[in-house]
Amino acid sequence: MQTKIRGLGQSGSEVDLKATDGGVLANLPYSVLWTAKGYGFQAMATAAVAALVVRPTTTAAATLRNNSTTKVLVIERVFAHWLVSTAAQTFASLWVCVHPAGMAAVTNDITVRNSTNGGAAGGSETSFDNGATVTDDGWFPWGSQIETSATGVLPGATSIAEVGGRLIVPSTAGISLHVVSGLVGDTFTGGFFWYEVPESELLNS
Repeated sequence: MQTKIRGLGQSGSEVDLKATDGGVLANLPYSVLWTAKGYGFQAMATAAVAALVVRPTTTAAATLRNNSTTKVLVIERVFAHWLVSTAAQTFASLWVCVHPAGMAAVTNDITVRNSTNGGAAGGSETSFDNGATVTDDGWFPWGSQIETSATGVLPGATSIAEVGGRLIVPSTAGISLHVVSGLVGDTFTGGFFWYEVPESELLNS
């Protein structure tokens, strides 16, 4: 006797679940599905910003604002590249702040942008501001610290926070990053990797 496994689709209607000829039921990771749909984007500053030596407050190294009225930004990764380091050993770490809906519009600075599936780099519904003045909505460290040697003054390591969807930016909200270092002379270029997901799809998934 044949049986079928059924589930609820995004519209709420029942659908047949498919398997391989050997009967293996597989489920692709959300990252693969959203990349295939063209939801993935990356942006990175081209101008370096000096690190802070205290907790961030109202100045951000990089800010990403969601300008869409129908999509949310699912943050996959936050990162910073250590462009110039002072000739002294020190440590640095990433700090992130999520700004609530209703955030003021930000300047859309020149950045390196691309999609993650070969689509148009300018297809994103976001603004990326390098060095924006923001509201202190609560900064928290993300990712592990990085270190530079006592003699290094050239471009160095990258600090990467693998967020994996644990931060979500709704319509008209934003997210900012900064770097806290032991030396104010160190400079960084920061950026984000995110998915722009229709809110209806995310809530019904």
